[in-house]
Amino acid sequence: MSATSWVLRGVRPLGADPVDLYVEDGVIVDAPLSGAETYDAGGLIALPGLVDLHTHLREPGREDAETVETGTLAAALGGFTAVHAMANTEPVADVAGVVEQVWRLGQDAGHCDVHPVGAVTLGLRGEQIAELGAMAESAARVRVFSDDGHCVHDPMVMRRALEYLRAFDGVIAQHAQDPRLTDAAQMNEGVQSARLGLAGWPAVAEEAVIARDCLLAAHVGGRVHFCHVSTAGSVELVRWAKGKGWNVTAEVTPHHLLLTDDLVSTYDPVFKVNPPLRTAEDVAALRAGLADGTIDAVATDHAPHALEDKETEWAAAAFGMTGLETALSVVVAAMVETGQLDWAGLADRMSVRPARIGRLSGQGQPLVPGAPANLVLVDSEARWTVDPRQSASRGRNTPFAGRELPARVVATFLRGRPTVLDGKPT
Repeated sequence: MSATSWVLRGVRPLGADPVDLYVEDGVIVDAPLSGAETYDAGGLIALPGLVDLHTHLREPGREDAETVETGTLAAALGGFTAVHAMANTEPVADVAGVVEQVWRLGQDAGHCDVHPVGAVTLGLRGEQIAELGAMAESAARVRVFSDDGHCVHDPMVMRRALEYLRAFDGVIAQHAQDPRLTDAAQMNEGVQSARLGLAGWPAVAEEAVIARDCLLAAHVGGRVHFCHVSTAGSVELVRWAKGKGWNVTAEVTPHHLLLTDDLVSTYDPVFKVNPPLRTAEDVAALRAGLADGTIDAVATDHAPHALEDKETEWAAAAFGMTGLETALSVVVAAMVETGQLDWAGLADRMSVRPARIGRLSGQGQPLVPGAPANLVLVDSEARWTVDPRQSASRGRNTPFAGRELPARVVATFLRGRPTVLDGKPT
């Protein structure tokens, strides 16, 4: 679609009363437009475009699992107008050249903005700090750095990186996992792991790193963001740190808000994920933490895999789940339908705060005149059944296959240009 002017009839911003929304040259305006394209959005909920802090696009190196093209198309279909592409590619995004490559691939694809995440350490090995300044000053303007998939386990390396990034207002997104406590671990440590005979992954492996890094961030005045928190104890630690006024933020995945470790009893590797699915008590604590703002954001941790890496016996299967196309619906099921968030709260956790954490000036903005027209239209009454064969992502490893979910993205606009219209790519 090449139209630059739009009238979106009858949208409900953040679930409020219907209004007409006007878009011209990529910006929301306050007056009707002459000759604008009209879209009947009667009853659809309008939200600022979703922002994902944690997306694995796999390119360069694992294009058999995902590419920037296919991953960002999946993102647009899920209502995202910006994603942060994690650094664990092949080669690792630990130098300016690689992050610029990913950034340019995102520009060429055009489905959503791609903001590369730079590695904290060279090769994700946790030993030597990567070229943080060069990546921050590159064309990609990296502000989020992470060794995700690996924990920055050495406290001195973590301290130095936190100190260094203060100059660029950067943040370290920490994958909190003590490797010594999770060696050979396969699932959450507890009743289910004992019953199934699978090596347990204790909650303390996550919580110990979170506690340490809260203290380190406070000590040096740095910013730390905790990826995919998954335990009740982690929520309490983040709540404690925020109560101290420390510069700490956290995210939770959609799957950790809805699924529990009971599902592992099927031995279906689609439920194998890092961190592992936890208990119903943990899920309740994560929901409460997201509702009260202790957890700042929902991030997908979209982790597509080639079939041969996932459809195998449990012990050999890769960790990870896809999530871009189902994220909004899962959060609606877990949080909106349960009354723990309204639509404004969902927009805050899936757009406003993620954009703020990633320092994205043009995303997560209120839908008011003068703001960039990055927005998503959602049919809140729709019900749909997840079919992995229909996914735009190359990954088919969704834990929600065959499940009916509420709410569906109807349209996504990136700076006033529709990337999705009537539920289909434009």
